[in-house]
Amino acid sequence: MGVVFGVLGPVTAWDGSGDVIALKGPKHRAVLARLIVARGRVVPVTRLVDDLWIDPPADAVGTVRTFVAALRRALEPDRPPRSPSRTLVTEGPGYALRAGPDEVDAWRFARAVGANRPARELVTSLDEALGWWRGPAFAEFAEDGWARAERSRLTELRLRAVERRAEAMLEAGLAADAAPDLDAHLAEHPWREDAWGLLALALYRTGRQADALAVLRRARTLLVDRLGIDPGPALRRLEQDILRQADHLDPGGDAAARVWARAAAAYDRTVASGARDRLESTVGLLRNLAVTGGGGLEAAREQRMATIAAAEELGDAELTARVIGAYDVPAIWTRSDDPRQAAEIVAAAERTLAALHGEHDGVRARLLATIALESRGSGTERARAAALEAERIARRLDEPALLAFALNGVFMQTFHRAGLAPRRDEIGAELVALSVRHGLVPFEVLGHLVRLQALSALGDFAAADHHAAAVDRLAERHQRPLAGVFTEWYRALRLAASDETAAGEVEAAYRRAIARLDGSGMPGLADGLPALATLALRVREGRPAQVGDETRWGPYEPWARPLVLLAEDRTNEAAAALRAAPEPPRDLLYEAMWCFTARAAMAVGDRETMARAHDELAPAMAELAGAGSGLLTLGPVSRYVHDLTRE
Repeated sequence: MGVVFGVLGPVTAWDGSGDVIALKGPKHRAVLARLIVARGRVVPVTRLVDDLWIDPPADAVGTVRTFVAALRRALEPDRPPRSPSRTLVTEGPGYALRAGPDEVDAWRFARAVGANRPARELVTSLDEALGWWRGPAFAEFAEDGWARAERSRLTELRLRAVERRAEAMLEAGLAADAAPDLDAHLAEHPWREDAWGLLALALYRTGRQADALAVLRRARTLLVDRLGIDPGPALRRLEQDILRQADHLDPGGDAAARVWARAAAAYDRTVASGARDRLESTVGLLRNLAVTGGGGLEAAREQRMATIAAAEELGDAELTARVIGAYDVPAIWTRSDDPRQAAEIVAAAERTLAALHGEHDGVRARLLATIALESRGSGTERARAAALEAERIARRLDEPALLAFALNGVFMQTFHRAGLAPRRDEIGAELVALSVRHGLVPFEVLGHLVRLQALSALGDFAAADHHAAAVDRLAERHQRPLAGVFTEWYRALRLAASDETAAGEVEAAYRRAIARLDGSGMPGLADGLPALATLALRVREGRPAQVGDETRWGPYEPWARPLVLLAEDRTNEAAAALRAAPEPPRDLLYEAMWCFTARAAMAVGDRETMARAHDELAPAMAELAGAGSGLLTLGPVSRYVHDLTRE
């Protein structure tokens, strides 16, 4: 694509590289905008003069020609002298802009709004199209008569796009997501009757019948007060349909939302507000909420500690144990999303264990598994012992769901040394088999992810591919969107591990993977990971680390910093940073951090750190460094061990 023109905001042009083209002064932009409004038709020079000036200068025609010449030079800088312009052409008495259908944002926008696509595709395409708007159309020409009709047309089209996107969201079963956008839309454009109807329908489909009727009453009041008109027949008919709960208002799966709302209302009426059952029910909700996506995971995390605190206030250790242990959400990443909260949960679990009396083996095992999970990356003997005791109790009680939870804790504590990928693969295999037998879908997903990581570390990508595909199938069937974050990163790792993949393809795969982190609700995974993935690629290829204050290393800064300083030729500072770096946490990136440390130690001649790195990495000689994370790799661990030996 060549030059692209933008009128959905200030009039702008971009070259083929996406850089803004300097269009001189406001009159130059006015000429260009006027020709865009003409949509390829010739605009006579005399018409341009009339449109540009109320009181034209004496040589207005000559001045317009000067503007056109300057625009041609800006838009076609490589055009040979005296050759005709292909973009801004002269025809008869005037000029015309020859732009393709994709080369003016307003033209592309109109096609996107009018396109016929499946509902979910239409939501995505309209999201993108609405993002092209940078302000009011033809922003700096709001007072010019020649732009008025086109500005009005595009403004109406934009409003229609918002409403058509909402229609598509309702069709796709995304009523809960559509409602807030429609509410904001109506706050600015309260005369849009169609939007009022869509908002009422969205609320109704999420089980909020009373709110839907209140919206229609608000619409009637606003229309009467501001415009002096009554709502049209469509809104009046919708109100009657909502009152009688007409079947056609809620086709397909959205009926579930209405059932949910009614059940929740019945629960509120019948279960006393202070009842202890409410706490256990709340944990069940939080557990389900945590696997629905980034927002749900964040919300569950926010409320979890408050629920535990409320249980402790009641002074019932067994109830508190059930509240803590019922949150058996599978966990795959070994760095906590909220370390402070994790420590508080571990402390509460330890207090509750100490307060339990009598035979409570089941709830004790859940508390122990919770301690093991929430102590991820700590490498403490207490956490490992808790994991193993929870597993022993679960096997004795022969409770499949409890055993799956306990095995998750054992997995989290299988990082006390390098080279344990085979053991983690065994845990993943048992989780998959156990979950398939007993219908434990969340732990089946976990088991496949554990095996994906372990097999990546062992370089068996054919087998890992099988588990990635299984995760994607289960995630789609059971609506587990967060699982896709890990399979997207795995596919980037898969390309990075191949010596036959072009660098550009690997970088593009990592860009896609990084994009999946946005809104995932997993800061323990996302913080610093994009920078770390780039560093891993560079170290594996023998290139220096990326430098610059804009690089966000997050928790990985102590092990990246020596390599960054080396890339800046600050060897003495790199040696000092290496000595100051703590021991890497015992987690999925343990080997990777030691490989970074090994490279820095060899570069600065730190023999003591080299010897330590050799000893720590030697048990993982058969593995790919970092690949056990399922995210990135620095190549074979053996290469680093051999290099350390030679040095």
